[in-house]
Amino acid sequence: MTASPVTADGHARVLADGNQIPMLGLGVWQVPDGPECVNAVRWALDAGYRHIDTAQAYGNEASVGRALRDSGVPRDEVFVTTKFYPARKDPVAEAEQSLRRLGVDHVDLYLIHWPQGGPTWAWPGMERTRELGWARSIGVSNFSASDLEEAMRVATNPPVVNQVQFSAREYRRALLEACVRHGIALEAYSPLGTGRHLSNKTVNAVAERLGRSPAQVLLRWCLQHDVPVISKSTHRERVQENAEIFDFVMSGEDMAELDALDQTNRGDRALEGNWW
Repeated sequence: MTASPVTADGHARVLADGNQIPMLGLGVWQVPDGPECVNAVRWALDAGYRHIDTAQAYGNEASVGRALRDSGVPRDEVFVTTKFYPARKDPVAEAEQSLRRLGVDHVDLYLIHWPQGGPTWAWPGMERTRELGWARSIGVSNFSASDLEEAMRVATNPPVVNQVQFSAREYRRALLEACVRHGIALEAYSPLGTGRHLSNKTVNAVAERLGRSPAQVLLRWCLQHDVPVISKSTHRERVQENAEIFDFVMSGEDMAELDALDQTNRGDRALEGNWW
């Protein structure tokens, strides 16, 4: 039996390159650049989050950077993720612009946002970004099991993360198993189904038994599958509530009930339909 990749306190996961990724992060997809984004990030850092997830395509890296500086939290205590926009040509040049907008000298994780144009062409540039010290870890997002296979064949430094849509309703077991085989951490986005899963009867029944919110149950489900999770909210009270997932454990029965909600048929794809 191999050791758990999750640290003893359950707050971080050790990646294949030896770096640690916090198990909970705040995502800022669709959060407008400006005060709304700055506030969300500040509230998250105040609530104890130590992972902020942005992307070149989101257009709000500058606000994330401002919030990091204004927070007073030391830079080396915050894990910052951004993503290469693959409609552009050069991951290295785009990373340099991201660092300028964020006001930092490196990001902790740099991901290919989706496999537009195929899953391999951008990888040499991602590796170069890591060699330059501009990204401590590199990975991918929205890659299927077959995309991962192709990427692994060309990689000198393999991806250590695959960030995908993953939740109790999208429990992509075959994709999770592929990530495990390759030593890649699957990371979840949209764990609440952009809010759709919060009204699910099973989720609410488990939440009521535990005296927790539906959101906390769905986030905790990810953690108990050793999956780091990105949550999103621009409401301070929800940002705080979503952070309170490390002080309870769901039973095997609870987990089985939630596992059974999967609608992907043990899927090995990152999404049911591509947008690119």
